[in-house]
Amino acid sequence: MNYQIIKDEKLLKDFIDWLPELKEDEKYYLCLFARNKYCKELTHIKSDKAQLKRFISDKDRMFNKIQQLEIPLGRYKQKEIEVPERALALYITPNPRNMYKATINTMVKLAQGIRDTNVSMNPHQEALSEIQKAKSRTCYVDFDIDFPDGYDQHMGIVKGNIKKHVNEDAVTLLQTRGGLHCLVAPDKVSPEFKSKFYQGLKSIADVDQTGDQLIPVPGCTQGDFIPHFINF
Repeated sequence: MNYQIIKDEKLLKDFIDWLPELKEDEKYYLCLFARNKYCKELTHIKSDKAQLKRFISDKDRMFNKIQQLEIPLGRYKQKEIEVPERALALYITPNPRNMYKATINTMVKLAQGIRDTNVSMNPHQEALSEIQKAKSRTCYVDFDIDFPDGYDQHMGIVKGNIKKHVNEDAVTLLQTRGGLHCLVAPDKVSPEFKSKFYQGLKSIADVDQTGDQLIPVPGCTQGDFIPHFINF
């Protein structure tokens, strides 16, 4: 048996279609994590987001690259201990990453390592880290909203609060295992909200983090949950 990373092929393919088209110097950054919050009994996973695999992709090859993560059960390990499927979660940056900017920043980082005689430096990992940080453009501003008491207690109220601060057609809502990602396309924000939507949405109760962030990939595993887009 293999790990099942893709839980719903249609949801994933629809999500890939939804992603902004890439320019010549752009890629998407993805990362497969082992999360201890989904398996509290696994004390060997010390980090809430322990990286197992990370890579870049364009839209055309993304589905196949995600399929390649579905290796035999037990092959993902932390400290030589097998990571169960329920601990896995796949994330992506919905804003494209700039390869030219990342290349320059990687060269600087590697030159600093040479200067400091950092013999343990891993050029491949350094390059991926710089790619993750090198946002190309802001297609979406992400507002990560936690639902500590469950969806039923919060969903209606949060949706109502979002509508107070930004027009609906600028918003995409992604339901996740523990809450909601509110993705706002700045170029679609109406003039009356343009200068105040960020602070307004940031002020909503239970907003955890904001900005250019990783989000769970719809149609793929997030613990025992399948992230998916929802309507207002």
